[in-house]
Amino acid sequence: MSLAIFDLDNTLLAGDSDHRWGEFLCEQNWASADNYRTRNDQFYADYQAGSLDMEAYLSFVLGPLQGKSRREVQVLQQQFIQDCIEPMLLDKAFELIDQHRIAGDVLLLMTATHAVVAEPVAARLGFEHWLCSGVGMDRQHYTGKPEGLPCFQRGKVVHLEAWRAQWRASEASSPDLEETWFYSDSHNDLPLLSTVDHPVAVDPDPTLRLHAQERGWTILSLRA
Repeated sequence: MSLAIFDLDNTLLAGDSDHRWGEFLCEQNWASADNYRTRNDQFYADYQAGSLDMEAYLSFVLGPLQGKSRREVQVLQQQFIQDCIEPMLLDKAFELIDQHRIAGDVLLLMTATHAVVAEPVAARLGFEHWLCSGVGMDRQHYTGKPEGLPCFQRGKVVHLEAWRAQWRASEASSPDLEETWFYSDSHNDLPLLSTVDHPVAVDPDPTLRLHAQERGWTILSLRA
């Protein structure tokens, strides 16, 4: 039995769900359009450059949810999936996921995107297991703050190690996860890509493409 790990944004989706969520908040008047859009775009540029302050970004993107109830946000999530995520879905992404599912592999979605976005998208894609950046809650209301170590860059390695330990403890009667695949588009995922048995660059950014070519990693496209 193998473990197949998938990044989300610009890997399984034709776009970035986290950045799109920020735009969606403005469209729904949950955030001030002018100032929020400008900062959202700057954070996204920092992410692409590999210089993102993830703690600062999560505090920014979760701020509009402060004091909102779980139910209020669920209504927004449902609309977000329908209006924004459905157009990003890729047939080849579903085919790739199904290939690993048919092979009997354990499927794990790993994304730096926060749980408000990541969890419903993971469910839409058919994942039973996912790891993402945590969101603070207080008695069924959002605090507007992140929680725990962001699932980003080296943080993905830390989260995966913890997940594996939990898997071994809870699935004692199951076969061990012998080999690991990881699919990603971003150089921000090099810490995890460099540790797995089968690193795969999916429609990679220029930095990751060069890195993959130099090391002979598989490069594929889910959009072509």
